Amino acid sequence: MAGGLAIALNVGKVPVALPTLRSELDLSLVQAGWVASMLVFLAFLGATFTGMWVGRLGALRMVLGGLVICAGASLIAPLAPGWWPLIGSRLLEGLGFMVVAVASPALVTAATSPGDRRFALGLWSTYMPAGASMAMLASPWLLPRTGWTGLWFLAAAGLLLAAAAVAGQRRHYAAAAPGHAANGGGLWATARGALAQPLPWLLALSFGVWAMQHFALIVWMPTYLQEQRGAGAGATAVLTGLMLLACVPGNLLGGWLVQQEIPRGRLLLAAQLCTGAGALVYSTEALPDPLRYAAAVFVSFAGGVIPAAVMASSTVLARSPQQIGTLQGLYMQGAQLGQVVGTPLIAAVVASSGQWSSALAVTASAAAAGVLMALAAGRLEARMQGHPG
Repeated sequence: MAGGLAIALNVGKVPVALPTLRSELDLSLVQAGWVASMLVFLAFLGATFTGMWVGRLGALRMVLGGLVICAGASLIAPLAPGWWPLIGSRLLEGLGFMVVAVASPALVTAATSPGDRRFALGLWSTYMPAGASMAMLASPWLLPRTGWTGLWFLAAAGLLLAAAAVAGQRRHYAAAAPGHAANGGGLWATARGALAQPLPWLLALSFGVWAMQHFALIVWMPTYLQEQRGAGAGATAVLTGLMLLACVPGNLLGGWLVQQEIPRGRLLLAAQLCTGAGALVYSTEALPDPLRYAAAVFVSFAGGVIPAAVMASSTVLARSPQQIGTLQGLYMQGAQLGQVVGTPLIAAVVASSGQWSSALAVTASAAAAGVLMALAAGRLEARMQGHPG
């Protein structure tokens, strides 16, 4: 959990700092979108392949290595400010982020008893909103005093502390030790066994369309509040951080519902319907701002059920411990697909129309696709349990 919170600092440090970055580095709206999404670019390309190596290389080694890479990368941009160093450092942060996020669930699984694993993985899913909101809530104090570089140094310190925490608990991760297969055929055979199932692919895509809705809200809310509503940096950070933090109880609720054996298809369907309805409310300019903000908080809370339901499925769908990393990599790749595509797409739509409400076309389409995927996932899940209806 400490490692997850630390890598999420690298997500949360950017949205509130975007206006400052755009001003100091003369970034366009689209360039700012790429700065926000570059963190997950490598995960978008290779999370599944990375997950295949968790069992071979060892989850503990991968997590420690990823945290150190993230910490080093977080120091590059402040020490050499500029557009290209910023993009390069975000790419390296993305490498560490991908490795830690894919390998950590194997450590969570190894450190928990079989009866608790589904809830534990639901708890793990809180790392992103909890860590990102920590960075956002710290920014009102840091930005006036240290500028955006203070957030980057804070993230580097958090990553190094997390690496020390993970190393100190290594005795609990014996079950996630490296495998002993001697050839690449075993690696590919294990991956094929996990990826041949259609349900994980649907779950990954469902995660992706949710991420498109959620990360767009996280990344662009600060810019909207400051540029369209004239909010100060402190108010912007607090409002965005609280909205993001609302996802945490949603994650916990999702983990508890999965533990109660509520079908995942039903959970995904209910969550996507709620996020779609909420997006319609917060995108309607005629409504009062407090109601629109409450709708954004509701979207964050309701959508939190989705990552918990998806991530916990590896305890059921993995046919061996070595397949957990592959499935988690697939889920992460689906989520990053949504972010990589959604964030710049919303930036382009808003820049073209000049209206932030036009982002509804993207978020509503994502929610509608999520509803269809949830229905299909429910049918597959019922078929797996021997109930074709």
